[in-house]
Amino acid sequence: MWLSNSSVGRKMVMALSGAFLVLFVTFHCLMNAVAICWPAAYNSVCEFLGANWYALGASAILALFVLIHIVYAVMLTLQNRKARGNKRYSIAVKPSSVEWSSQNMLVLGIVILAFLVVHLIQFWAKMQLQEIRGADEMLPPAAGTLFLQQAFELPWTLIVYGIGFLALWFHLNHGFWSMFQSIGWNNTNWMPRLKKIGLWWTTIVVALFFAEGIVFTVKAHEKFYLTDETLREQYKDMIIPMLEKDFGPDAAQMTSQIKVLPYGNVSMGLRQMAGNINMQLDQMTDKKTGEFNAEVKKMIQENPQLEQQFNDLRKQSKALNNVVNLFDYLESSDNEPKQMMPPSMGGAY
Repeated sequence: MWLSNSSVGRKMVMALSGAFLVLFVTFHCLMNAVAICWPAAYNSVCEFLGANWYALGASAILALFVLIHIVYAVMLTLQNRKARGNKRYSIAVKPSSVEWSSQNMLVLGIVILAFLVVHLIQFWAKMQLQEIRGADEMLPPAAGTLFLQQAFELPWTLIVYGIGFLALWFHLNHGFWSMFQSIGWNNTNWMPRLKKIGLWWTTIVVALFFAEGIVFTVKAHEKFYLTDETLREQYKDMIIPMLEKDFGPDAAQMTSQIKVLPYGNVSMGLRQMAGNINMQLDQMTDKKTGEFNAEVKKMIQENPQLEQQFNDLRKQSKALNNVVNLFDYLESSDNEPKQMMPPSMGGAY
């Protein structure tokens, strides 16, 4: 096949896949800018780009282009080394016209790939992958700002990202004009212009990435993403899907209460509800085995329908404990101690 067997075909595939990745990097940079200017809007974008069919399709296409770019980069590198043979070892000094990034594109690509793996573990695996798996975790998948908090409060994150951004600058600066050269735009009039455009575009995008990483780090250490009132109200609404599937008919009433009441009341009310259910389950559970105790098993034998009710209670307890853990995380930096919900208000749930 021409695209895989010929040198020109391989370079064409590299150029087209590279152009797609250039567009994605630009989009990602702009999306990060939304997280700085309008954090709540960033969470809304994360929710929109969840595990929906269009988001999954876009993720699959992106992964395909990344894979193609990597495979063809390795193929071209091996082809070039084979063509030069032992001559490449006899060159002591590289021509001054050959850019350093041009000589080290594969190495730069490996560094970027390692950085990408870290980035995917910190974000994609906890957001879209979590939705795909249907896993019940403490942090809602749409709470993108909380994953920024978790990632950038770590002391090494900004260092790793800085290395990745630096490698990205060299890789894109060369790759931008090189992809045009691969498709034939290499005349003496356009090539200097394309190199300048590539330099400016790469510098602006990577500088924005650096700035965004610094802002995320500062805000994470200030606990902004945990304490901001607007974000907390948004997180409060995100717990609704965490509870709906396990509370059956009662979910509608809980949802309406959660939407109407302020964050503080919801936190205290659900804490009390979780405490009551956990206490009830403790009385029903054998401490040694973790299963229902003899008295509960006897009740189930007499009325088998109770088994489903008791199992539902366990699911509700797990869902509420995840919500309480989320509240604990959000309120971990608060100066005021947690208050217990008055019994009369706790009954609202």
